[in-house]
Amino acid sequence: MLFEFDAVIVGGGACGLMCAVQAGFFGKKVLVLERNDKVGAKILISGGGRCNYTNIYTSEENFVTENSHFLKSALAQWTVDDTISFFETYGIVGKEKTLGQLFPESDKAKDIVRLFETLCEELGQEIWLKANVVSVSKQTDFFELIYEREGKVGKIKSPKVVITSGGLPVAKLGASDFALKLAAGFGLKIEETAPALVPLTITGKLQPWFANLSGNSIFAEVSNDQISFRENILFTHWGLSGPAILQISSYWRKGKCIWINLLPDFNILDLIEEERAVNGKKHLSNFLLRFYTRKFVDALKDILPIDKNLASLNKADYTKIYDFIHRFEVKPAGDKGYDKAEVMRGGVSTNELSSKTLESKKIQGLYFGGECVDITGWLGGYNFQWAWASGFVMAQNI
Repeated sequence: MLFEFDAVIVGGGACGLMCAVQAGFFGKKVLVLERNDKVGAKILISGGGRCNYTNIYTSEENFVTENSHFLKSALAQWTVDDTISFFETYGIVGKEKTLGQLFPESDKAKDIVRLFETLCEELGQEIWLKANVVSVSKQTDFFELIYEREGKVGKIKSPKVVITSGGLPVAKLGASDFALKLAAGFGLKIEETAPALVPLTITGKLQPWFANLSGNSIFAEVSNDQISFRENILFTHWGLSGPAILQISSYWRKGKCIWINLLPDFNILDLIEEERAVNGKKHLSNFLLRFYTRKFVDALKDILPIDKNLASLNKADYTKIYDFIHRFEVKPAGDKGYDKAEVMRGGVSTNELSSKTLESKKIQGLYFGGECVDITGWLGGYNFQWAWASGFVMAQNI
């Protein structure tokens, strides 16, 4: 049987677009079916529209997954250097911001999307927009895809199918559980899914205290019994956000606590002792203003003895101050859900896929890449690096 395309790619996000372009470089013709009216919707909003497209420090340790060893092959086949070189070849030069994060010098995510659109056109790869795939079935030696487009139902046959339709965040950008349902329908295991890189909520009697501090940002170290992150936290009217909170959210589970070190580079008691030696009459509140806003310090009046002068602080006061500043315990009620999450945790189990090709072990010719797989990167460009790498790996093998 002759086929019009070597493969059909379901989903025109970062992974699908990279797969289409790389397939073109390998001399293969593919069709990308995208349900939105434009490709790269999540690319366009990432990094506030600037697109943090990779991280120079990427390794398998920067991902949440049931099997971190699975990542080694893909990250070795398409490295960070490959990503940087690829974009530089086409005029997109990166600039490093914080913690290895690379952004285009133009600070425009649309430049990245435009690049993929241009390359797909030059390579003869087809992109059908507003094409919603309804079903994918496996016949003897091909797949049959049913899709809806412009009010009509269509059918296409292909020897191979690549699923890069993403995860559950963000519904307004066309997110769906299509990949998960498809994989489950083919008998593939799905690791439990949940929002990740997501703000955490506080309810109950503590909620007003957090709400009162809304807008306050503090550099902190946030940890649980697994891991810690040192970046800013942000108090909000519903709880906590900011980079460090988004990072820890991927490791947080409902009912569990997190701990926040509000002064990670110093020991607060040592600093108090130093100040006490020269100005024991200074009130604790004025001392704390060296590190925190007036609003934050005022909010501590029922927690710490902020009206005492430093010379009057006793051992019990010291213990209370140390525990609050360096081990502030928070038990989130939940998170803000998929609409506020950057990515999804969980997905198609890596045990179901070949680490070298990303092909399903059970269904020959069926591939899964990007966010729908149980690989969730940290905040800071890691998820894009996985998207580019998995797209490249699948392109080699379709």
